[in-house]
Amino acid sequence: MPPTATATTTAVTNGIENLKLGTLRLNANGHTSEKKSNGNTTKGGEEKKQEEEVVFVDPYNYVGETFGSGPGEDYPFAEFLPSNPPREKSDPPLPLFDIKDRGHFAAPNAARLRKFVEDRGGRVGDLLIAVGTVIEGDVKLQDLGEEEKDDLALLVAQRGVVFFRNQHDLTIEQQRELGQHFGPLHTHPTYATPRRGDLDDVVVVYTDRNSRPDPYAFSRAELFHSDVTYEVQPPSTTILRLLTTPEVGNDTLWSSGYAVYSSLSKPFQTYLESLSAIHSGYDQASSRTGISKIPRREPIETIHPVVRVHPVTGLKAVFVNPGFVSRLVGVPKAESDMVLSFLKDSFAQQTDATVRWSWKSGDVAIWDNRIVNHSATFDSYPSLRHGLRVTPHGEKPLSVEEYEETYDQPAKDWLVERYKALGLGAPARDDGKTKKKAFRD
Repeated sequence: MPPTATATTTAVTNGIENLKLGTLRLNANGHTSEKKSNGNTTKGGEEKKQEEEVVFVDPYNYVGETFGSGPGEDYPFAEFLPSNPPREKSDPPLPLFDIKDRGHFAAPNAARLRKFVEDRGGRVGDLLIAVGTVIEGDVKLQDLGEEEKDDLALLVAQRGVVFFRNQHDLTIEQQRELGQHFGPLHTHPTYATPRRGDLDDVVVVYTDRNSRPDPYAFSRAELFHSDVTYEVQPPSTTILRLLTTPEVGNDTLWSSGYAVYSSLSKPFQTYLESLSAIHSGYDQASSRTGISKIPRREPIETIHPVVRVHPVTGLKAVFVNPGFVSRLVGVPKAESDMVLSFLKDSFAQQTDATVRWSWKSGDVAIWDNRIVNHSATFDSYPSLRHGLRVTPHGEKPLSVEEYEETYDQPAKDWLVERYKALGLGAPARDDGKTKKKAFRD
């Protein structure tokens, strides 16, 4: 059993004052669970402590996995708690969408968005060189005009993920409207939607005291993923707003596919550009059968290029993840397993191209699922974490060959472009010469 907290606290979240309800503090907004006696005592008067039955959830498919006892009747976001009503039949497969990325209509360097932010006393600040930007100041997403939204699409495509704090007033309708600017909204084939009942294109991100992960069941590298990549047109500019967050923990990390590609040798880059991978939705679907026997849509498998090119930036990104990629096409199993394992570890281990965000209630993260993988830290059980995700479709992934044929220009390497911007030549390749102590600058 988790330890109990002894200090009494009062917290204010979204303007609502909540008092500590029990002896076990779960998170800052005071929605708590209280340890109760089972009434059994020994001769010495000591209570017998009976362990509750432990049910572990699948960390790969945790979203809305447990509907549990909930955070209590006074919870201000009850209409957005997860629900997965039974279905009599599955919906047909998704249609193909004609998508023109809004980043194509952006001003150079997202200039209009930057002015919008600066006019409100804010700034656009990069968190790492390769990935991650935070918008500071009194900037509200619902106030963005069409031009600023287009610039935001470009900024997210360039930076991988962009963060906004204090978006408490953003309604789910406004969040959906913003998502629809970037593309048609995806309806998840299996995950829970809000209890309200009219938001089928909104995914509920939810864990509580009944969502206990098994820390021995997975490696941390395996948790990095890009959302629903098994779709024919996987997500693009995705929007997640957290309503309730733990005081500490359950951060999210985003790792750049641009940077993974740039970290590889030229021969290996060329090899990966020649490959495709199978992205499968079957494992995710099978994990949900205990909740809903009939899924919204039947699971599918789709083949995508291992290296895709972003249609706006023209940059190459490694596009595989351990959550959905089952194997490489036309490659022996041992070789496929080795390559995928190496790429999985590359996303997890590149500390200079992985940004970590510590959430506060009302925060919004907007990221490009085409060019970053992400992972939660799963370290704050039994706290309550609750958010809403809006997930627009992107284009069918473009291989290097398809991009260059479509746009009649060469696809680019992120690190080479960075060196050019610094007025330098391309990064030096290994020339085979030994250097003192084997260090190579």
